[in-house]
Amino acid sequence: MRTERATVTVLGLGSMGSALADALLAAGHATTVWNRSAHRAAALAERGAVPAATPAEAVAASPLVIVCVLDHAALHAVLDPVAGSLAGRTLVNLTSGSPEQAAEAAAWARSHGAGYLDGAVMTTPPGVGNPEMMFLYSGPREVFDAHRPVLAALGDPLHLGTDPGLASLYDAALLGLMWATMTGWLHGTALVGTEGAQATAFTPVAIRWLGAVNGFLTTYASQVDAGRYPGDDATVDVQIAAIDHLIHAAAARGIDNALPELLKATMERAREAGHGSGSYASVVEVLKGEAAGR
Repeated sequence: MRTERATVTVLGLGSMGSALADALLAAGHATTVWNRSAHRAAALAERGAVPAATPAEAVAASPLVIVCVLDHAALHAVLDPVAGSLAGRTLVNLTSGSPEQAAEAAAWARSHGAGYLDGAVMTTPPGVGNPEMMFLYSGPREVFDAHRPVLAALGDPLHLGTDPGLASLYDAALLGLMWATMTGWLHGTALVGTEGAQATAFTPVAIRWLGAVNGFLTTYASQVDAGRYPGDDATVDVQIAAIDHLIHAAAARGIDNALPELLKATMERAREAGHGSGSYASVVEVLKGEAAGR
């Protein structure tokens, strides 16, 4: 069933902004677009978008304005001159930035009478429009609910809370998880590759293993929230002994060991802090650093 047709503006037509506009058009929404380099709008115009000559014209065209530009400096360069026309409109900011920048942008939008959602795109441009891809939003719930049907054209919209910085904070945390996971996979791929195993053979086994890891995360999440880490599975002491086998195998085969050495050092800090007999989740206590004492 097609969502009711809405009127939307997209400011910024880089790779991501163009993908956003394309997904809105594919969902049947009337889409106005603007970019500093006007030629970027040509292909979208052929698919039904309405190019605007200026940001002022683009903002005036729609009650919902989605902005996706290089950074927050570019955001203000585009929107400051037209701030007076934002009153009564909703601004959805999909520009990457910090939680502090999100809070500043939210306050700025409120000062000009605009509704505001900060967002994070958890995919690359080819994934935009896929309902399996997450788009994270934070800001007033009523603003999110009012525009959720339109935002669903971009991907699965998840509202994280009213604090405008939450989407950026989750974005940073999830990217850290991605890089750590991919680097661990690449280290493993390099290791088994020394014995002639192809990455395409190792990866299905690795993905199946990640299913078990998902279970560990679910179990450990409640331990982290409670601050109690029963060592009724593999303790930190056991994990330190196990990672030594990885470090030895990799060193013997000439594989860079910076990542596992870092992991071992972190586990050892947890043991020194008294968590050797606790579950691996207790490592979070040393990762908290200064935050643990607040």
